[in-house]
Amino acid sequence: MVVAASCCGDASRQQALEGLIYLSGLVGFLLVLTAEARVGNSSQLQFCFETPQCLLFDPVCRTDKYEVRRYDSVKWVSTDESYYFMEFAAMRAFKRLYKYITGANKDGKTIEMTAPVIVKMPEDSKYFWETSTYTMSFLLPAEHQKNPPKPTDEKVYIQEMKNMKAYVLSYGGWMTTMNDKNNAKSLSDALDLVDAKYKKGFHYAVGYNSPMTLFNRHNEVWYIVEGDPECSSSEEVEFSLFS
Repeated sequence: MVVAASCCGDASRQQALEGLIYLSGLVGFLLVLTAEARVGNSSQLQFCFETPQCLLFDPVCRTDKYEVRRYDSVKWVSTDESYYFMEFAAMRAFKRLYKYITGANKDGKTIEMTAPVIVKMPEDSKYFWETSTYTMSFLLPAEHQKNPPKPTDEKVYIQEMKNMKAYVLSYGGWMTTMNDKNNAKSLSDALDLVDAKYKKGFHYAVGYNSPMTLFNRHNEVWYIVEGDPECSSSEEVEFSLFS
């Protein structure tokens, strides 16, 4: 009977150990899944429909002038290009990044295109004959967020954008220098009017569409929130990702 009890005790301990191992593995899997969850299926966003995966966000609030979103930390592949106008810099930068996702990386992997494509727009005062430096970034898909392939071009690099809140203004049409400038001014004017705190000196021009898309285009301007977002006005409304 002592032997039987000992055997039963060993069996129980073994089952408990296996249960702990399973639970640890499940927790680890869920942590990885959670870390990658903010780059997800494009069906979750009404305006992001040209790529299988898109950058997801949590809505914070919305007024009749702008909305506030919370983004988790994600990795991008980026490159810098200096030129007189954003359009010309963007063409050069896009070609460089496109080569990276089509195999110009140390693993020789083809990487799925995602949305949006973002351009960090400097807001420096300059003469028309002076250049500005623009940073274009492609969002890395969920399966490459943890260990993205290293670029072979020294002008291309991986960067991580930490979790953040952003003031966002959406607009249609084409993401040109003039359209971006006008919408950035509209957003900054609205933010200044309510004394909102945000990072100045730059903003992000954000595009969700291929150049081949003629209709239902969606673009955005982002200013990064500093401190607590200003969204507690009487204009605040509830909304969802599908609104």
